[in-house]
Amino acid sequence: MTTDDLLELLRRHLPEIRASLTAAQFSGFQDGVLRLRAAGEDTRAVRGALREVRLALLPLPREMELRRKLDQFRSGGAPSAVLPDADRLAELIRLLESVDWPALDPVSAEIARAVQQRLLTAPARGPERLTGAAAEDPAGAGLIRLSDPERGDRYPDFQFDPDTGEPRPVVQRINRMLLSDQDPWGAADWWLGGNTWLRDAPAALVGRVPDARLTEAAAALMGEGGW
Repeated sequence: MTTDDLLELLRRHLPEIRASLTAAQFSGFQDGVLRLRAAGEDTRAVRGALREVRLALLPLPREMELRRKLDQFRSGGAPSAVLPDADRLAELIRLLESVDWPALDPVSAEIARAVQQRLLTAPARGPERLTGAAAEDPAGAGLIRLSDPERGDRYPDFQFDPDTGEPRPVVQRINRMLLSDQDPWGAADWWLGGNTWLRDAPAALVGRVPDARLTEAAAALMGEGGW
């Protein structure tokens, strides 16, 4: 898989990307693509720009075909050919700059709501059950906080040791890697969804597989050592 393969994938799915991201998220995606152009032939800078593009697309619902393709792209590690074709990149940027992208359409909004509802059905606790530093500053403690319109703030239970009630260090570490303070839904989706590396939902494997294995799987998603 090459960087040009990625650019073609993004070009073909641009309307779907715009419909599934907020205006701020889409702006971050555009910034990453523009940074890719500015990187020129600096391979290190290109990899940094690719990582920025990937992070901007993390909020895409896992149910989307595009998200699955992007996950498959990431699972292969760094692209086999990093530098993008200038003409192909220019075409992607032209589309980004010339099209009046619509706001979130009803179908995509419904997909986003369905994802959030699925995540909210997982066992979770309210803020009254948090203790110590986690109670004082949940985000600073590296915890995922999901907002339920009916029950208020919810903290998925897999984050906590069942005996002590304290946050699990491996979960805190991975949550920070997943930027859970910026995208709690995306982080929760990683933990509670199926994972091709682990062959199960990561949340179901906490305490059952080595912490290093979970961390490696998260690092692969975030492009540590890859794109």
